Amino acid sequence: MMRQTRTIEPSSPSLQMEDVSVSFETTLLVKNSCLCLHVQRAARALARRFDLALRPIGLTNNQFSLLMALNRPKPPTMAPVSALLALDRTTLTAALKLLERRGLVTVTPDPADRRSRLLALTPAGRTVLASAVPIWKSTHEALEASLPDGNAGRLRQDLAALA
Repeated sequence: MMRQTRTIEPSSPSLQMEDVSVSFETTLLVKNSCLCLHVQRAARALARRFDLALRPIGLTNNQFSLLMALNRPKPPTMAPVSALLALDRTTLTAALKLLERRGLVTVTPDPADRRSRLLALTPAGRTVLASAVPIWKSTHEALEASLPDGNAGRLRQDLAALA
């Protein structure tokens, strides 16, 4: 039987990988201890919970967060919104296009710098956001009440430390 090798993608052209395996015990270790996996699973569960709650008004949790990020006295540019939501510019642009088509946001050139875009809620966007806030509040209160130790502040601190 011939042993196969293949080159791993570009990070290290000289690195060769032989047929190897990872023990099932390692799989269980990762499943039980990986913070990234646990945070991803929790984030997906939270996202589903808020998506379900916001569905009657036609928003997803991501759209709610984006509308809330635009709820400012002066329209922001893409950079601070992108940073706040931890989104790359391409993902933010795609999300904005959907909300712009629905008439909830406007994206206009910044008069001070024509290369930048100003992002603003439309009156319809403000109306939808206002109807979403009570839904968010009640869902959020129920979620915080369901935490085992009831210490949502500590959870926020811990998650912020990871970010």
